[in-house]
Amino acid sequence: MSLSDEERRSLEELERDLAATDPDLAFELKSGRPRGAIARAVSGALAVLIGFVLVIAGIVTQLVILGVAGFLLASGGAYWLLAGTSLRRRIERRDDDPAP
Repeated sequence: MSLSDEERRSLEELERDLAATDPDLAFELKSGRPRGAIARAVSGALAVLIGFVLVIAGIVTQLVILGVAGFLLASGGAYWLLAGTSLRRRIERRDDDPAP
């Protein structure tokens, strides 16, 4: 079932109004993913990878501080990669719940 011309114009007007009032939301709706999600995923994955490399380097060189720094970097990267998206989902769910 196709839309009538009036319905199509109305939807286009709503889309323009949304893009004018909230460009971030309009971008998320058009792209289907939150803004910055790719950058967050790439930086988190790189931090995890570099952290693991530092842990291995710490084991090879027997420098405890290097291994600890690598572990902390890998842990922080994993948090940045995983918890950022789940935290956003929890906030969105909390906003959608009606107040008691």
